[in-house]
Amino acid sequence: MTKPVVLLAAACVSLCLEAGAAAPVPVPVPVTAHPKGHFAALDALPDWGGVWVLTRPPAGAPPPEKPALKGQYLQEYQAWQHEVESKGGEVAHEGSYCTPPGMPGIMGIGQYPMEFLFTPGRVTTHHEAWMQWRNIYTDGRKHPDDLEASFEGDSIGHWEGGTLVVDTVGIKDSVALAMGMKHSDKLRITERIHLAKGDPDSLVDEMTVEDPVALAKPWVHTLTFKRSREWQLLEFECAENDRNPVDANGKTGFKRE
Repeated sequence: MTKPVVLLAAACVSLCLEAGAAAPVPVPVPVTAHPKGHFAALDALPDWGGVWVLTRPPAGAPPPEKPALKGQYLQEYQAWQHEVESKGGEVAHEGSYCTPPGMPGIMGIGQYPMEFLFTPGRVTTHHEAWMQWRNIYTDGRKHPDDLEASFEGDSIGHWEGGTLVVDTVGIKDSVALAMGMKHSDKLRITERIHLAKGDPDSLVDEMTVEDPVALAKPWVHTLTFKRSREWQLLEFECAENDRNPVDANGKTGFKRE
């Protein structure tokens, strides 16, 4: 699809010059996500090979900062907290337990590792959890004007040295910002992902979450991962061992054994 556009643009420039009109400003065509060749540039990128597992804060470390909700989002979260406390933790759950957490939650799941795949024009995060992936396009494209919201959102990235800077928008407002917390369709997440200074087997994701409608201030937090070069991701099938049955009224409960 790209070549005809480029040829037509070249033909237009030629015809415009012959007619004495000003030539249109050429529009840069991004490298597609599936180009032939362009692999040599990947050798210049940092080594993120292997499988990465989220690390927990050391014992005694202060708890991580929580999102500072405001307005109706704060009120809804406080109501959810009250329900949790009054019902011993068993509260109504919207949707399926097999629904993936989406962004930003997919990046912070401790028990399931992930890996990074580098291909021309794209970095892909491959997650064992729910067998999800994120496409982070690094080919110079912009977010589409007719963006359809999704669980992982639309991610555009670029490299600043050894740091991958990612801008993500278009996350479904049904996706939880954190447990019991909702957000608006204005949610925007910026990540700066890089190897830890002095430790090539640690990866750092500095995440800034902004939502002018739901958050009183940006939520800034950092995730750290450790590398294993021996592990591999396993197949994840949520419904194969389902312990959350649905009753005749359509309500999901817990199966106690």
